[in-house]
Parts: sequence; structure tokens; C-alpha cells
Amino acid sequence: MPRAVARRLGIRLSSRKEAELFKWFLACLLFGKPIQQEIAERAYTRLMSAGLRNPDAVLRAGWDELVRLLDEAHYVRYDFSSATKLLEVCQELKQRYGNMTKLIAQARTASDLSARLQEFKHIGPVTARIFTREVGPIWYGSRRSSP
Repeated sequence: MPRAVARRLGIRLSSRKEAELFKWFLACLLFGKPIQQEIAERAYTRLMSAGLRNPDAVLRAGWDELVRLLDEAHYVRYDFSSATKLLEVCQELKQRYGNMTKLIAQARTASDLSARLQEFKHIGPVTARIFTREVGPIWYGSRRSSP
């Protein structure tokens, strides 16, 4: 996946705002599956259209609604597992860090951020790499941009 995907999705990471960081995190959770980028983008757009812009909104939506939204975007191969993943990761984010800003602030480098992300159930190296590739240079500077 090329750089600047966040920008193409309308996510302004350079603002360092929590809402933008969470939207990118949500997109990366979708892009982390072996699925066509176009389908992952469509799923992300569908979740945004439904107002799922923070962990509480994702949790309120619940499993059935997440599956429905993913199905509408043709993210069908991974709809059940992704709905479960989104719910569990949002719950874990809230419990461990509170929000994305606090998670990123606690990491000293992009590599540390990647390691922290991979401590979450359901987040592996691909998702962590996608996330840190665009967040790392903004948050930690170019000399420590990504693992």
C-alpha cells in the first residue's frame, strides 16, 4: 500500500487530533486484512458514513451493525471476524490507553509504537506497519519514521 493513503481518505494526520488518529487506526484495521485496497477503502467510507468515528461509536454500533456495514461495502470475506476485531480492539484501546493520542504519546519511537500496537489481540505486523508508516514521521520525526 502506498504512502499518503490517509490523505486520500480525507484523514488529516498532520493535525495530530484524536479524531483523525482514530480514523486512521480504524482504516488500518481494515487494510490489515488480505483484501483489495478498493474494498477496504469502501468499508472505511461506509463506517465513516455511519458515524463510527471513535471507539465508543464502534462499540455502540455492535457486532450485527458492523457486519451489515462491512457487507454493504463488499468486505464479506472477513465481515464476521472483522466485526469482532473492531469491537475487541476498540474495547482494549479504551481500557489500556484511553485513546490513540495517549497510546502514541507513550511510545518513544515508531518502533515502540509498532510494538505497542502488536500487543493488541488482532493486530499484527502488517497493520502496525501500515499505521506507523504514516503516523511515525509526523509524531516522531523522519529519523525514526518506521520499524
